[in-house]
Formats: sequence, C-alpha cells, structure tokens
Amino acid sequence: MAEIKETLNPKPAVIAVTDGPAIPHKKDVGLFTAWRVSFIGAIAIIAYLAIFNRDPYWEILQFLPDGILVTFQVTVEAIILALIIGLFTGLGRISKNRVINGIASLYVEVIRGIPLLVQLFYIYFALGRVVNLPAIASAVIAMAVCYGAYMGEIFRAGIESIPHGQMEAARSLGMSTGQAMRHVILPQAFKTILPPVGNEFVALLKDSSLVSILAVSDLLRRGREFASETFTYFETYTMVALVYLVITLVLSKLVSIMEERISVD
Repeated sequence: MAEIKETLNPKPAVIAVTDGPAIPHKKDVGLFTAWRVSFIGAIAIIAYLAIFNRDPYWEILQFLPDGILVTFQVTVEAIILALIIGLFTGLGRISKNRVINGIASLYVEVIRGIPLLVQLFYIYFALGRVVNLPAIASAVIAMAVCYGAYMGEIFRAGIESIPHGQMEAARSLGMSTGQAMRHVILPQAFKTILPPVGNEFVALLKDSSLVSILAVSDLLRRGREFASETFTYFETYTMVALVYLVITLVLSKLVSIMEERISVD
C-alpha cells in the first residue's frame, strides 16, 4: 500500500539553480563539450585579435592586467570575509536559541532580498556620511555581507547533512556541543560544502564587476577608462567580455575537478 502511495504521489524533484557558473562534468557530454569549445574559442579569438589587430586589441590587453589583479583582490578578500560571516550565520540558523536563530534568519532574509548593487550604494554613499570608507573596503564589505547570507545557508545545509548520530557519538565520548561541532561536525561539513563554495566564488567574481561604479579600478573599470580615452567601445568591451569568460571558465573547471576529487574520496 505504501509503495502504491509513493507511486501515485512521488516526491517532487529538487532543482538546484544558482547564479554561479555551469560546472562542466564529463558525465554531461553536452556541457563538457560546450566548455571546451567556449574556452578554446575565447583563447583563439583573443590571440587572433591581439596578433592581427594589434591596434587597438593588443593595447587593450596591455591596459587590463592591473584591473584583473584588483578584481581578484576584491573577490578573494570578499569571499574570505563572507565565509566567516557565513559560518556564524549557518551556526545561528541551526541554533536552538530563539534569539540567535531569529537574528541569523532575519539577516539571511533581509540581505538576500536586497540587490547587491543597492547594498554597494548604501554602504559607500549612505553609510559614507557616517563612516568614510575607501572604495575598495566598501566594495569588499558589501559583497561579503551579501554573499555571507548565501554562505550561511550553504553552511547550514552542510552541517545538517551530517548524520545526527555523529553529534551523539561525540557527546558520548565526553565532548561538549562546541567541541563536537569544531572537531567532528564542521570538518565533515567543510568537505561537503567545498563545491558550492567554489561555485559562489566564481559567481562573486562575476558580480565584482559592479564595484566599478565605486571608482574601484577593477577589470571593467579599466576597460571603461580605455574606452573613454580612445572611443573604441566595441573593441574594448569585446576584449573585457572575453577576458571575463576565460577567467570564469578556468575557475568553473577547477570547481569541477574539486568536486570529482571529493566524490572519489
């Protein structure tokens, strides 16, 4: 009878779609092939334009490296801070203390309901009237606060994926709840959340293009500066788009390799 009920009322499939990149896996032949075609095609186009159309494409490539470094600087600093925020948020979300749980849940709901661009404006311009922060610091804080809410849900899901018996076993060995969480639960949860964290890292790198509105000299900002000086808007933004594409494709492949190694272990 139970089998008949399950057949008539199957459990709905869970569809996980994020704003991160599509991760290429060898099992997904279409996506894996598309990744290779996109990566090789982007590299080939950049090389062709830089070699056979040196003016202005080669000049554009020489103008962008500083912006690429700033993009990675902002992204890495923001993701590290977001991980710290996300860890405490995730722990707060599973806390049995109603106050702590409520604060963490409220943070997640509020921050995820406000666009990142609005948060960037709010921290740099609105809060700038109270606390004067540099543009890069404002960008890092805004992106960390925004992605910290998403990281909090990733940490929560990772911790809850560990069987409850692990906590009970640790407590039976004389560990406190905090010790069991630090030494038993979190190490296992970290292994589980590494792939989605890598996915969020790539998504954050793409969203870092928004910091150019704060006069942060990232990749997009450098492209805008070159275009405004030379009026080669089509050529400049074509090269900027290709560089972003290559970076995200490389990072998405690294996330894929990480997921494969974790699944094998």
